Amino acid sequence: MYDTTASGAVNVKIQYATTDVQDSYVQCQVGALVGEDINMSGCFAGGENTITISGQVYTYTYTPETENRSGRTIAGFSTQLEEKLKNGPNAPYTDFEYFRRYYGTSYYADQWVNAAFAGGQTSFTNGNADFSQYGMEGREQIIKKGTAYMNVFMYVLREFEDALDDCKRGCINCNDDPVHAWDEGVCFYTGSLEGQDGVASGYLLHELADKRSLDFRTGGPDGTDVDGQSKLNYDLMDLFALGNYQLQSGNCPSARKTKERIAQLMYVPMIQGSLRYAYKVDKLQGGEKEKAEGAAFAAAVLPRVHAANNEAAAKIYGNLRVGASNTNFQEVKAAFESVYPKLGLTCADIGGLWNEAGKSYYPGMEPCTDASNTEVVTKRTNSTLAIALGSTFGALFAIALIAILYMRSREKQGAPVFKTEGVEVEDDQEATFN
Repeated sequence: MYDTTASGAVNVKIQYATTDVQDSYVQCQVGALVGEDINMSGCFAGGENTITISGQVYTYTYTPETENRSGRTIAGFSTQLEEKLKNGPNAPYTDFEYFRRYYGTSYYADQWVNAAFAGGQTSFTNGNADFSQYGMEGREQIIKKGTAYMNVFMYVLREFEDALDDCKRGCINCNDDPVHAWDEGVCFYTGSLEGQDGVASGYLLHELADKRSLDFRTGGPDGTDVDGQSKLNYDLMDLFALGNYQLQSGNCPSARKTKERIAQLMYVPMIQGSLRYAYKVDKLQGGEKEKAEGAAFAAAVLPRVHAANNEAAAKIYGNLRVGASNTNFQEVKAAFESVYPKLGLTCADIGGLWNEAGKSYYPGMEPCTDASNTEVVTKRTNSTLAIALGSTFGALFAIALIAILYMRSREKQGAPVFKTEGVEVEDDQEATFN
């Protein structure tokens, strides 16, 4: 029972206990589930029954099928964000503000999903969508991807921010709450279906990163494989563990830097998804499903791109928005690549769209080259050329100097290297040549 329950309350909320065993971490799973997905095992007995609390017997009545409700909902991840974030000690929160300012509402994710359910329109400041242009095939993709990649995405970051809000600098024994909040963020990122090895099939952000790494050849610890776990998840899990340690030790400033790097990397699958479906629609005859998937991925990253460069965001939106008349994958690719430095990302983070059947990248979708790398190569080339030219001219100058000194020495000995035929020149006289 919640400790906030008032004395004499008639309607009482009770939370079921959980365990650390993933397969059976909680029983009585009802909430919004239907049919065979409902698990009534472990629920309080329905109808009229009794319960003993602190030695006192109470009579209660309830209906298990309708009165077991989820304490948290994915819709709530969106609708509760503003209330949870607006008064925090570190407000305003950077990534949340990107989305709130771009869409003009804190409830952007909830509005996106509900508009798709209704087959209606959003009412955003930017990035609007009219889902009446899609049938069920397209709206299904909008709902599924919007739920996981817009609602859950920001709530993961919210949990990390919550941990940082509670972090007490330099205190080793008083950071249990922030560590707990940090771990919740990791849980919402990963989901409950991944298993201990992290390669099972899930539905949330961890699984998305692994799927996109197969498409963009960014799998494995080095980010060059086309199977196994994504490099992104290897890197993020390391950062999750690092942040946990920093919070435990009260190193709040370093924990914030870790969180900022996590946020940067979490946009990678959204960019990859946008690029993948831009190419599918443009070059592989993608239909409503592919168009909707492209629109959903773009919606999950456009606010961040807009904060870096509004023209790049407008270009991406124009090509991938719901109802776009034309999609040019090269324009989308160029727009994303133009903002990678401001997003804290590199071309290697994103990779290129891989064609496993052909064992090559799709034409035009090869990994880009970072501008900084190009500058380094250019500088090295110029430096090498300068060194080579300098060495050459230096050697020539040395040879010339030796030759001059040699000739001067021969002249002093009375045996000049170069002689003039038919002319005798006495000492201290000038020779005249006609």
